Amino acid sequence: MPLTADDIDLFEASRPRLEAIAYRLLGSAAEAEDAVQETFLRWQAADIDRIEVHEAWLTKVLTNLCLNQLTSARARRETYVGRWLPEPLLAGDPMLGPADTAEQRESVSYAVLTLMERLSPNERAVYVLREAFDYPHREIAEILDLTEAASQQLFHRAKKHVADGKARTEIDAAAARRIVEEFLAAATSGRTEPLVRLLTEDAISVGDGGGKIPARTKAFEGAVAVAKFLRGLFKPTEAKRTLVGGSPEVYAWTANGDPAVVAVVDGRVVAIMCLEVTAEGITALRNQVNPDKLERATAQWALADHGEPLFDGF
Repeated sequence: MPLTADDIDLFEASRPRLEAIAYRLLGSAAEAEDAVQETFLRWQAADIDRIEVHEAWLTKVLTNLCLNQLTSARARRETYVGRWLPEPLLAGDPMLGPADTAEQRESVSYAVLTLMERLSPNERAVYVLREAFDYPHREIAEILDLTEAASQQLFHRAKKHVADGKARTEIDAAAARRIVEEFLAAATSGRTEPLVRLLTEDAISVGDGGGKIPARTKAFEGAVAVAKFLRGLFKPTEAKRTLVGGSPEVYAWTANGDPAVVAVVDGRVVAIMCLEVTAEGITALRNQVNPDKLERATAQWALADHGEPLFDGF
């Protein structure tokens, strides 16, 4: 039976929430869009008149599609070239979803998305549905075909794994800009000492080039090692300009709620470096340069009033 206009409107009203759930579960905007589209196809084929609670039905279908995707993704990531990092989303992207509470903002931070890669698919699903969308365990149990007690156990286990990371400091847009400005001033000074002062002793730096842009597989560890790497990274060279197709404009921005350095060439985002900040300083730098994971950011950037770059070229 073909969908009515009301059926389509009902689905479209749910799309933003479904995309936000799928993004948190998969760490990829492109895969999230695919999962939501597949959910729509299931909706199209369903006997909608017999569905009692539409939101619950859509969430259950989407979540299970994402769980299947996560299971296969683990196998694919074993052959991924280099370090796999989530796809960052720039400030203003609707796929970031609700941000009314500290828990919601935390659940989509780049640091937590990275930490969630350690969780089992079911742990990740329970964590996202409970922490970011405030689903009661009774409903989560129905979505995942678990007992309510099992859902609670999975949630506590997931919370513990995520909490094992350092306590992230919540930062507003103005503070994020100041942090990025200070970081870039240190990174472009040509000296390691200013960078070391900004970093925690056990700071790390990792990058994801997807085999398309060079990125070191092994993380740089420790303030001095990270500072030396960054000093070289921000040193202008013709080879770097050739690699990214020109001389980048560098902006202070936020991605997934974290302070971020955004490099842009002719309107195309070529790199997003997310800074994880704690009370002690910058504890992690995660640099996304895989062009496949920057397409949505480029589209979002075109819509943003980003003003003038902090500097041109490196």
